[in-house]
Amino acid sequence: MRQGYRVIDADTHVTPSVEVLVDYGDRELKDRADELTPYVRVTKPTAGRGHPTQPYGVVRVNPQPYNRVAGHKPDTDVDTRGAGAKGALEGRVQNLAVKPIADGIQHTNSEGRLANMDVEGVDINFIIPGTWAPGSTALDLSLAKAMYRSYHRYMADYCSADPRRLKGLLLAPGADPGWAADTIREHAGEEWLAAVWPVLPEGLPVDDPDLEPIWQAMDEADLPIMHHSFFYEAPYFPGYRDIWGNVAVARTAAHVWGAQRLMAYVLVSGMLDRYPNLRVATVETGHGWLPHWIIRLTSQIDYVKGAVPADLKHTPLEYVQMGRVFCAIEQHEGPEMTKAVIDILGDGVLMYESDFPHPECYYPNSTDNVISWGPVIGEEALRKLMADNAARYLRLLSVPWDGGPGEDGRPGEDGRHSNGR
Repeated sequence: MRQGYRVIDADTHVTPSVEVLVDYGDRELKDRADELTPYVRVTKPTAGRGHPTQPYGVVRVNPQPYNRVAGHKPDTDVDTRGAGAKGALEGRVQNLAVKPIADGIQHTNSEGRLANMDVEGVDINFIIPGTWAPGSTALDLSLAKAMYRSYHRYMADYCSADPRRLKGLLLAPGADPGWAADTIREHAGEEWLAAVWPVLPEGLPVDDPDLEPIWQAMDEADLPIMHHSFFYEAPYFPGYRDIWGNVAVARTAAHVWGAQRLMAYVLVSGMLDRYPNLRVATVETGHGWLPHWIIRLTSQIDYVKGAVPADLKHTPLEYVQMGRVFCAIEQHEGPEMTKAVIDILGDGVLMYESDFPHPECYYPNSTDNVISWGPVIGEEALRKLMADNAARYLRLLSVPWDGGPGEDGRPGEDGRHSNGR
């Protein structure tokens, strides 16, 4: 808790390294670890960013470099593409954190994470893996699934330090919906699990009918869809070949375009009609775009006939108003933009995020920065933004705050969870 506000951070990260994934892997992953070797980039850690003190490996399948300086010709003498190449942000971003972050928390040091959370007054971290997760869609499917099994085992262990405060997601490959559905059901009752990331290969729409087993399993378990765009690895973002090579422009566009596309098809395909417990959120995509996109999409499906199912029950705007759509803020968009989104879409949509412990977070000032927006956005909206909306979005089987039956995150006498579902 911070300044009297409960805090759920809807976008925090672990990497983890290839070494950690193999260590948590089953026999198949350990036996096939050499197949990952061509994709491994050994990274020298930067102190204070939550990495080990020694070099570690990360999977880079085929990152796009985006290395053209604006106003210049591209550098054709240097080819930085291919397996194991460096990521587009490597060595190119400033660290916005004011104080160092505990060593190893992006890998195995969950106790250090909890200590950092205490400094900022964060009650719950929702944890998302690094770029290897979407990038793995370009690997052999059976190898990728072995990596996902390892990650789920790792996440259960990592969150066991305090599963009321550390929550994670399950990776559900769109390339094998049956396996994904079985995996969701296998882990559905685990305390750490709060959402599902549908990992879609390039070219597979989120509303493809073949994916229905995934949504069915998620609906049964009350687990929501989480979308986090990564801009330089497979499956890439819409228009990634046409961005003219500049990394700043690419990152400006990538997260928003990816979120807009996925959100649109979830809202206009009838998915939310068929699965009443399904909810969708985008994180690390910013939030100022959302009202414009929802209003324009609502207009276009009315103007352009025959583009959506005839039995679609609600408009995109109505799904938002029903509490089925959530979006995490980015702090650089500020209180005025945030108030504008709330004024148009209501105060039940936006969620607090910091991107902890990545360099874009303002640790240890992230929570205080957003709480200071209270005079602009209002007390009730701020309370919902800091925790209440995320508690409605995430499937929380336990929470760290105390209370009576049904208020500790476990079902009360009416069978409802503390997040109101």
